[in-house]
Amino acid sequence: MDRAGFVKLAAIGFALVVASFVVRGVARLVVGRELAELLQAPLIFAGFALLVYLFVRATLDAVGIWPVEDPDA
Repeated sequence: MDRAGFVKLAAIGFALVVASFVVRGVARLVVGRELAELLQAPLIFAGFALLVYLFVRATLDAVGIWPVEDPDA
């Protein structure tokens, strides 16, 4: 993975988390609280898991164990 791919994945992760809250808010208006939370759950889980992976990957890069490739170098 290069730095551009890392940034793309970070943007996707944040977008998933934001989308989960939008889905929850709109779904609460339409179908009720319980079903809205069920619809939100996969999005927030995927976004959170992606962001945790990126955090671990960035930490491993900072320590020098698993470097993220820099295409400019």
